[in-house]
Amino acid sequence: MTPSHSHGRTRMLTVTAVATLLALTAACSSKAKDDGEGDKQSAGGIKTGTGITGKTINLGVLTDMTGVYATLGKSVTQAQQLYVKQFNAAGGACGYKAKLTVRDHGYDPQKAVAGYTELAPDVLGFPQFLGSPFVAAVKNRIGQDKALVLPQAWSAHLLGSPYVRVIGSTYDIETINAIDFLMKEKGLKKGDKLGHVYFEGDYGENALQGSQYMAKEAGLTVVEQKIKPTDNDMTAQVSALKKAGVKGVVISAGPRQAASLVGVAAAAKLNAPIIGNNSAYSPQLLGTQAAPALLKNYWVASPSLPIGGDTPEAKKLVADYKKAYPKDSLDNGVVAGWTAAAVFGEALKKACEGKDLTREGVDKALLSLSDFENGFGVTQDFSDPKAPSSHESVILQPDKSAVGGMKVVRQPSESEEAKGFAPKVS
Repeated sequence: MTPSHSHGRTRMLTVTAVATLLALTAACSSKAKDDGEGDKQSAGGIKTGTGITGKTINLGVLTDMTGVYATLGKSVTQAQQLYVKQFNAAGGACGYKAKLTVRDHGYDPQKAVAGYTELAPDVLGFPQFLGSPFVAAVKNRIGQDKALVLPQAWSAHLLGSPYVRVIGSTYDIETINAIDFLMKEKGLKKGDKLGHVYFEGDYGENALQGSQYMAKEAGLTVVEQKIKPTDNDMTAQVSALKKAGVKGVVISAGPRQAASLVGVAAAAKLNAPIIGNNSAYSPQLLGTQAAPALLKNYWVASPSLPIGGDTPEAKKLVADYKKAYPKDSLDNGVVAGWTAAAVFGEALKKACEGKDLTREGVDKALLSLSDFENGFGVTQDFSDPKAPSSHESVILQPDKSAVGGMKVVRQPSESEEAKGFAPKVS
C-alpha cells in the first residue's frame, strides 16, 4: 500500500526541486503565520487557533489522485471523507465539525510542497500526506508549524517528530516480521540465502535495513537486488536470485514489480516463497496473468488486518464504503485512510475534553493515545514520537474469494527479533 516509494528518480527530484521551492516559499509561510490571529477562547471555554473558523475544523489532505498511486490515493481519500461525514453526524468534537480540503499532488515533489505551503497556514493539521519523500522534504517546517501530519508512508526516516506520526510498523520492522514468517512457516532456515528485491530510495532501503538486521540475528545471507520504479520486468533479478540459490525472497517495491517477480519466478521454477511489504500488492493483480502464481506463492506483510477482516468494525466499514462508493473496489487503502482519519478524530475528541483545540492541544492529545484500536487487529501507541505506533504485522495471502482480495494467514504478531530492533531515527 503506501508508498514511500520515492525511489531514486523521485528522490533526486525531491532533493533539487524541493530545496529550491522551500527557499522560495519559506518567507510566504512565515508571513502567513505572523498574520494569524493567534489562539482564541470560544464562548464555551474551548481554546482555538489556526485552522478553526467559526465552528469548523479545517483539515488538509495532500494525496495522489492522478499519478503513480492514483488508485491508492483515491481509496485513502474517499475513506477519510466517509469518516468525516460520520464524525460530523455524531456531533464532531465539542460541536465543531471537520472539513477536508483535498489537494492532488500527482506524486510530483514540487506540487506536494506547493500544496503544503498553500494549506499549512489555514488548517489545523493533515490526516493524510501521501509520499514519504514529500513529507521528509517539509519535516522541519512541520516542526515549526506544529500542525499534526499523519503520513501515508511507513519509512522509519519519518520518525522522531511529535508532529509527524507513522501509523503502524515501519518498513524495517515489517520486513523482520515477514522474514520470521518465512522461517517459521515456509522452510527458510539458518545458513540459507535470502533474496531481497527493493526500490532504491526511502521505502526499499528502509526495508533492506530490516532484512540485514534479521540476517545477522537468524544466520541468513542477503542477496540484494536494487531496482528502480521504472523497472517492470524482473527477469534479470529472478535469474540472479536463482543462480545464487536463494531459499526465500522479500520484495519491497510496487504491485507491478511484485507481479512480474512472482510470475517470472514461477516460469523459471524458482521454487522459493516470496513475501512483499504492504505496498507491494493490489487486488487488481488478481485480474492479470500473474494471478495463478500470486495465489500459490505470494504473501504480504501488513500493518493491520485487511479490509476483509473478520471483525464487526471491518464489516461495517465494508458496508458503509460500498454504500457511499458503489462503483469503486475495496482495497487496503480504505483501511489505511479510515484508520488515519480515526486517529486524527480521536485526537480531536481528546483535545476537546481538555478544552484545547489548538495545534498544540491536538498534538498533546495524540501523545496521550497509548492504546488506540479501531477494529483492525493492532493496538496503536502514539506516546513515543521516536517509535512507530506498533511493532506488529499481519501476514496476508492473495485470495480471489476474499473481500479486498486478501485473506489472513497469520494474525497480528511481533517476532522476537523485532522486539530487539530499534529503527534508525533521522
